[in-house]
Order: sequence, then structure tokens, then C-alpha cells
Amino acid sequence: MNVDIRHSPSFALARLTLSGGEKIRVESGAMALHSAGVQLEAKMQGGLMKSLKRSVMGGESLFVSNYTAPPAGGWVEVAPSLPGDVFTVEVNGTYILTRGAFLASSDGLELDTKWGGFSNLVGGEGGFLVHMTGTGTLVGSCYGALDRHTLAEGESLTVDSGHLVSYTEGITISARRAAQGGLVQSVKSGESLVFDVTGPGEVATQSRNPNEFIGWLIPKLPFSRN
Repeated sequence: MNVDIRHSPSFALARLTLSGGEKIRVESGAMALHSAGVQLEAKMQGGLMKSLKRSVMGGESLFVSNYTAPPAGGWVEVAPSLPGDVFTVEVNGTYILTRGAFLASSDGLELDTKWGGFSNLVGGEGGFLVHMTGTGTLVGSCYGALDRHTLAEGESLTVDSGHLVSYTEGITISARRAAQGGLVQSVKSGESLVFDVTGPGEVATQSRNPNEFIGWLIPKLPFSRN
């Protein structure tokens, strides 16, 4: 699979070019267009229970779309739900995504949802994270522009929970209130909970917070005024 990303970082679109007979997995509803002859099969990845766990707990779709190129090859273009960037990661082992960040992957990667620990639950990410395991190319998405941060062993940074996108295995995360002095100080600061992220490894963050956008949008909807 060859990935060509266009229109970054605001409205990114990725063209996934496939050789003859090559298969890829795409998040349900993410396909924008594809070349003639490409075949689509929607299925529950890993069976009913794993699919339900991924959907209910991991924030992903119940079904995953599987695309197969014809003998002459073909391409599939994918786009995320929110305006923002698309990125790729060459995975050899395990790579971890927060809710909604998975977009597509080559056939050599398995997608699963796993419990991320109470620190992630407290941090507002639902406690469950998407794990991509195997060898292959991952295509992810974010809200806004993407930044990558490489952390040495023991090196740390603090990330607002709504700005964390993904990270490599080996990164450790713990959640805490953003401001010292308890809940009142956190409310005054406008920040609630943050992640302390410690290396070694790479962390990807997004320049916009979807939770903040939802908070801005809801009061403006007609039903919220009734």
C-alpha cells in the first residue's frame, strides 16, 4: 500500500494505492472514492465480541470495510470525519491510538480495543484505546494539524486529554488535574485533566480539541434553545 496525502493540514485526504489483489482495512464510512474494480466487503473484525468492544468502548465503528484491488491494481481515497490532518505510521509491533483516530491500515495489521487503565479513564478518553499490532502501514487522522514529539527515556511532557492522538508502545501515561490546588483552581484555569506523558517513544498530538468544539456547538443548535 502506497499512501499519498493531499490537502493537509486542514482537510486532508489520503489516496491508498494498491497492487493487484492487495487488501486493506478502512474505518466504516471513511471511503471518499475508489477506482473501478475495487471490491468492498464490510465485516466484523475479530468476531462479534471484539467488534462490539471496539464500537462501544473504543469509539470505532462496529464494522470495518475491507477493500481488495483487482488484478491490475487500484486505489481507495479515505477522509476523516472531522476537518484536520491525516498521518501514517510504519508499525512493527504495537502502536496505540485514542478514540476515533483509526482511519485505515494495510492487511498485516490487526485492530483491537484494549483497556488502557484507570489513568486514561480519568483523563476523559474512555479508558479504552485502539491497539494496532503486527507489521504494516497505519493511516490515522486527527482534528486540526498534527504534531509529533519524540521523547527520550524519562523525558516527559504534559498534554491536555483532548489533544492526545496516538503514541508508540513504551510511552507511559498518567492523568491528573491540570492546576495545583484542587478542582476550584482547575475550573478557574479553564483546564480540567491532563496527561503526563513519559518516554521513551513518540507521541502525536492534535492542534484542536473535539470536546471543546462540541461544547461550543451544542448551545448553538436549535434544540438546545427549547
